[in-house]
Amino acid sequence: MTTTTMALGSRELSKRNAIVSRLAAIEELAGMNMLCSDKTGTLTLNKMAIQDFTPCFVANMDQASVLHHAALAARWNEPPKDALDTLVLHAADLGALEAFEQLDYMPFDPHIKRTEATVKGPKGPVFKVAKGAPDVLLKLLPQDGSAAGVTEAVERCVEELAHRGIRSLAVARTDFRGRWEMLGMLTFLDPPRPDTAETLRRAREYGVEVKVITGDHKAIAKETCRQLGLGDSILGPDGLPELTEDGRAPADLSNYAPLILGADGFAQVFPEHKFLIVEALRRAGYAVGMTGDGVNDAPALKKADIGIAVQGSTDAARAAADIVLTSPGLSVIIDAIVVSRCIFQRIQNFVIYRVACTLQLLCFFFIALLAFHPRLYDERNTGGMNAWPEYFDLPVVALILITLLNDGTIISIAYDNVRPSQQPETWHLRSLYAVALLLGAVACASSVLLLHLTLDSHNEAGPWRAVGLPRLTIEQVKCIVYLKVSLSDFLTLFAARTRGFFFHGPQPGSKLVLAAAFAMAVSTAFSLAWPFGSELVSVSPATCALVWLYVLLWWLLQDAAKAALYAAWAAVVRARTVGASPGAAGNARAVGVVQRRRASMPGGLAEPLLSAV
Repeated sequence: MTTTTMALGSRELSKRNAIVSRLAAIEELAGMNMLCSDKTGTLTLNKMAIQDFTPCFVANMDQASVLHHAALAARWNEPPKDALDTLVLHAADLGALEAFEQLDYMPFDPHIKRTEATVKGPKGPVFKVAKGAPDVLLKLLPQDGSAAGVTEAVERCVEELAHRGIRSLAVARTDFRGRWEMLGMLTFLDPPRPDTAETLRRAREYGVEVKVITGDHKAIAKETCRQLGLGDSILGPDGLPELTEDGRAPADLSNYAPLILGADGFAQVFPEHKFLIVEALRRAGYAVGMTGDGVNDAPALKKADIGIAVQGSTDAARAAADIVLTSPGLSVIIDAIVVSRCIFQRIQNFVIYRVACTLQLLCFFFIALLAFHPRLYDERNTGGMNAWPEYFDLPVVALILITLLNDGTIISIAYDNVRPSQQPETWHLRSLYAVALLLGAVACASSVLLLHLTLDSHNEAGPWRAVGLPRLTIEQVKCIVYLKVSLSDFLTLFAARTRGFFFHGPQPGSKLVLAAAFAMAVSTAFSLAWPFGSELVSVSPATCALVWLYVLLWWLLQDAAKAALYAAWAAVVRARTVGASPGAAGNARAVGVVQRRRASMPGGLAEPLLSAV
């Protein structure tokens, strides 16, 4: 049932441009309460445009010259590999590059944050040219103090541009002595997507906290967060955990949780920081989702509870992710959260119903077999010692029929209408079992009572005869009990699918209604012509109608008892929340930790839970 429900949900998500590579990720996505998002290409358009403003630090240098050298630091004879190369090569004069020969090339690496090429000029000189992050290229300049003025000018310019949300790409080359000199900076503008702010607002409405993780300058990250309505507490790499020498997370990683939880985002970080931030949040009890698109994002995507590869991501990122988005931006994730929470609701409804109906069937037949002796009823009322059997039982084929109709009906839960939760989902096992036990107990009690009334139908002073109903044979008793157990079994499904009164919840899906109606019609038809005894036994339509009325009345009582239990449970939770100590509440607000039970088993909790049931 869980596999069917999640498979249908996976198909629904694919229609919304989210491809699921691991079915259990749907259940985990429903419980996600923390989303770590890359900035470029996810929160922003990733359609950078070169600005006219080009700071230059060498005489006779202009934008065209800076673009020329930036193109020399790329594979200009090959298709561009990333967005910056695409932008530079499309803006530069590629014809002027034909006179140069590229002798060596070092591609971009997230650790060194620059590309570098060794180039032979048209008149023979060999020099190196590089493009990359300004702070990285500043480290290449001579450290003897001769470039101090250039360093100060570059840092000041970078800071001013970053506060305006403008990215900068520095370009440098070696002179005839082999000493690096800063040529200038190209400026880019990568605005947020038009729908990103609304998407993040909706994410917070659904109880999902968002943290931005980017390698860009801290000021750019702050400006982007400001435009998107996020907080401006952005941390740099200083103070963040580092991998040990053997590439493992530090033993004291949990101690970094307050620092990480208190920040709205992280800037100028390396891939290992993303990995450790995700792991620290997971150890703090969060169900963490991570978005990314590059090879350097793959470890963090793999470590997260839900790895999400955005549109245009690399093969490594898609292979490490649980969900792959096929449309740009984050808005698809909100749709995926809503769909996954609906799927979670259906699975939870199924578990409640499955436990309840199993309890009803097992407990009822256990009690009926041990506590009810039809022969004693017959002896007391008619004196016929051999007329009725010593023990009450239903034919095995009748039990099989109940099971078949039951299983055929519950499959339709996968198509039921449900209302997604506004908060991340998690398995509240105590309330789940309490509700299932209550539903099963009410159904079982009503079945036991009806069995007693029908077996006592020969008693002229009994309730059955008091309302003018006819005496029943043992086969007719079995027929009525079969109808009652079947009907209450199917109606319990409608009580299990809502948290309040049935009539106040979302209307059941049409396929669920049709499946349940078909099953109840078949059960009623068999009761009108009972084929499982030694001879064909019929029960009057009036008796069937009376059983229907009896079942419906008990179903209303069952639904009311369930609603009261949920209300009582909610009241207890509220009382505990209000009664919490102010100091504990203050610490929780300050740190922002939301402890939750997480499924540590592979594949989530649903399947192990059902196996235990």
